[in-house]
Amino acid sequence: MTDWTTADIPSLSGKTAVVTGATGGLGYETAMALAGAGAIVILTGRNDAKGVRAIEGICERFPHALIAYEHLDLASLASVSDFTRRFAASNEQLDLLVNNAGVMALPKRQQTADGFEMQLGTNYLGHYALTARLLPQLRRAKAARIVNLSSLAHRSGAINFDDLQSKHSYRPWRAYCQSKLAMLMFSLELQRRSLAAGWGLTSLAAHPGYARTDLIANGPGTRTLQSRVSRWLQPFISQSAAEGALPTLLAATFPAAEPGGYYGPNGFYELKGPPRLAKIMSQAKDFASAAMLWDVSATLTGISFDEIAAAA
Repeated sequence: MTDWTTADIPSLSGKTAVVTGATGGLGYETAMALAGAGAIVILTGRNDAKGVRAIEGICERFPHALIAYEHLDLASLASVSDFTRRFAASNEQLDLLVNNAGVMALPKRQQTADGFEMQLGTNYLGHYALTARLLPQLRRAKAARIVNLSSLAHRSGAINFDDLQSKHSYRPWRAYCQSKLAMLMFSLELQRRSLAAGWGLTSLAAHPGYARTDLIANGPGTRTLQSRVSRWLQPFISQSAAEGALPTLLAATFPAAEPGGYYGPNGFYELKGPPRLAKIMSQAKDFASAAMLWDVSATLTGISFDEIAAAA
């Protein structure tokens, strides 16, 4: 694969895309590029004021962009349900879903509105529920794609089924790594289940490497010696949010992207560089654990892909 850029995105005219966490950072850059290619893009986020500014910023660059903002809080299953109900009322189909929103390494354990550990709930369970509830619209599209944002952090992740919500022992980075491993496992399992059930979906995953976003800048411990050294090294080991969004955009739009593929930067340790197929750690390929995680997710959220597919 040559060095893929946004110039390689084909025309997306007539396609509808939903991007979560699109009011800044990677999500904003993803939405910007999709809108620039002609897609109808729905940006979602928790902060409505930032949503308005994001729309204004995209329209400054692409005055004829077909974009809208919708409130969506992935830390609330009720908000997920409300959003998908509004979406279904005005959209017959959905061509592209980019599950991008996330929180990182919260210093103290917090819970979502539904009692989930905040990182697992926002980064993974909310996206599981969103994807399931949008399944009818995704299946009506000719070749729908779902792109799930994972991370290099998945390499250090493990799914702790005995303490999935980190109630007995909470460590910020361990919980974050678990949530990003869950996203990658979900992406791979969704592809397997779509093939088995004939849902007609293409599920992929991506990671941005070390991208300079608010998720990094506002993360924990930003005044530590380690973080100061990291900021000094940033020009050498990191890339911009626009560059970090390229693996997501390739997975979302490249005609030859591999179903079930995982894309990231091609540089040292996949920290930066043009997008390519990325390394998937062995724990993400554990089919038995992925199936268990899928079943646990259905129980925790009360949402079943099979039931929604049957009712559609």
